[in-house]
Amino acid sequence: MNAEIPKQMQVVEISAPGGPEALRIATQPVPAPKAGEVLIKVAAAGVNRPDVLQRMGRYPVPAGASPLPGLEVAGTIAATGGVEIEWKIGDSVCALTPGGGYAEYCIAPASNCLPIPKTLSALEAASLPETFFTVWTNVFDRARLQPGETLLVQGGSSGIGVAAIQIAHARGHRVFATAGSAEKCAACEKLGAERAINYKTEDFVEIVKASTAGKGVDVILDMVGGNYVPRELKVLAADGRIAFIAFLGGVKAEINISEIMLKRLSLTGSTLRPRPAEFKAEIARALRTHVWPLLEAGKIKPVIHATFALCDAGKAHALMESGAHIGKIMLTVAT
Repeated sequence: MNAEIPKQMQVVEISAPGGPEALRIATQPVPAPKAGEVLIKVAAAGVNRPDVLQRMGRYPVPAGASPLPGLEVAGTIAATGGVEIEWKIGDSVCALTPGGGYAEYCIAPASNCLPIPKTLSALEAASLPETFFTVWTNVFDRARLQPGETLLVQGGSSGIGVAAIQIAHARGHRVFATAGSAEKCAACEKLGAERAINYKTEDFVEIVKASTAGKGVDVILDMVGGNYVPRELKVLAADGRIAFIAFLGGVKAEINISEIMLKRLSLTGSTLRPRPAEFKAEIARALRTHVWPLLEAGKIKPVIHATFALCDAGKAHALMESGAHIGKIMLTVAT
């Protein structure tokens, strides 16, 4: 049985590829969940870099996904797709979605939902899925960060960076991070980075090498690419791994193949949005087992920089593009 659901809802749509002003409030029909899906009455949604790229026309929407931006939400389940699933009407969840989060209602695969941790609000929970799913699959699955190993997070004050620092630190790893100001570096260290390096005034290769007795780090989470890559090869320990998740510094890099061979280095990377719901369900299960208890114990806490109303999504995107934030930028939906 489904809760009473309106026929229409407010959404934020992309009027045409462009700047933050391309985002506008519109009215659309409330979607109906299919088998294996849930309809979430959205309380809050996260703003992420892929949303900005989609708005610019540089991030294609996967086949079958909502054309609306928004990859993570939290709220209550308003309807289910008619097959037996874990969730029931009224359950409080956060969810990774393939799109459609900037709206009063959003469809999500039931398997990509997680319970809102008891210690968190819906707003805080909505800040988790996109970054936590991304960090887990890249740092712990693809790059195989093992007990006793060290991690370097490039862009430590971003939403992804904040999540990576906290998860790795809470799981007992030494963590280093880069950021672009003294304030951002201080924030990274407060969250668990042993040393945050101001990339504008310091050399991360030199500092990380000195801090690890010349060994270097085992894993690097890189969202910069470009001219960072040859320097990252130098700072990796033997058998080290890089996981690429973005390329804010450029898609091309010149690498020394002999360095990769001599130190047995591995380079990998991934995008999350186009992957099937079944793949994301495996990440959800891992997070529920390994990370959700850390959230409920208070060992990891969401970092929210700013919150905007749904109608001010353009302002949220402008802030994202400015790079002035530390942690997550969020949208709230009036109920």
